[in-house]
Amino acid sequence: MSKPLILVSNDDGITAPGIHHLVKVMAQIGEVVVVAPDGPQSGMGHAITIGNTLRLTEVDIFDHASAYECSGTPADCVKIAKHFVLKDRHPDLVVSGINHGSNTSISVLYSGTMSAAIEAALEGTPAIGFSLCDYANDADFSHTLEYVEKIARQALSKGIPKGVALNVNFPPRQNEPLKGIKVCRQANAKWQEEFDLRYDPHGRRYFWMAGNFVNFDKGEDNDEWAIANNYVSIVPVKYDLTAHHAIMELNEEWEL
Repeated sequence: MSKPLILVSNDDGITAPGIHHLVKVMAQIGEVVVVAPDGPQSGMGHAITIGNTLRLTEVDIFDHASAYECSGTPADCVKIAKHFVLKDRHPDLVVSGINHGSNTSISVLYSGTMSAAIEAALEGTPAIGFSLCDYANDADFSHTLEYVEKIARQALSKGIPKGVALNVNFPPRQNEPLKGIKVCRQANAKWQEEFDLRYDPHGRRYFWMAGNFVNFDKGEDNDEWAIANNYVSIVPVKYDLTAHHAIMELNEEWEL
């Protein structure tokens, strides 16, 4: 039987450590094609390039995968992979990451990592975004790899509901092994931003965004709880942002 075709992307850029770990794992499962940004694209959300050029260059930086670096966003990478790189071939799985930093809770909205996965889900392709909740420069990805392989193989053999992408987050490496996997919901949490007013050497003002992450969720069935308790979290996400519960309320209470 032919190997499954796996498309790999990310938002940290094609030379980031996380994507190299991901490619090594995926190469044990199937045929791997990489299309990833040529530089960091974190926080781009589902942005796409409109009214500007997109450049695509084949590169030789992986031992077991053909690879292309793209000047666009993560969503651009998946689009150009479908329409140009893969042409008439359809991937059996799209994986994105492993992101260097958390994409739990509300961060999924801002995540370039997850935008690549969600773009694939829009096309009806099983897709997973992997993230390590560790921002340290020397973050250790090694404890994630067996779970990355396990989850990817399950996605290929069992499938993912159509139109759904999996948002997978890993706790930082600790002294004890990971406790397992929790399929859970997105936590009710948010970033409370602050904008620090600063001045450059020419006296021109600029702003630097900072802030704190605040978790309002007291439940034990969400991704923040799972990560805090040394579990891998899997949150199924979809691209339909309709607030279905509000449709009836607006129709009944508004004078439309």
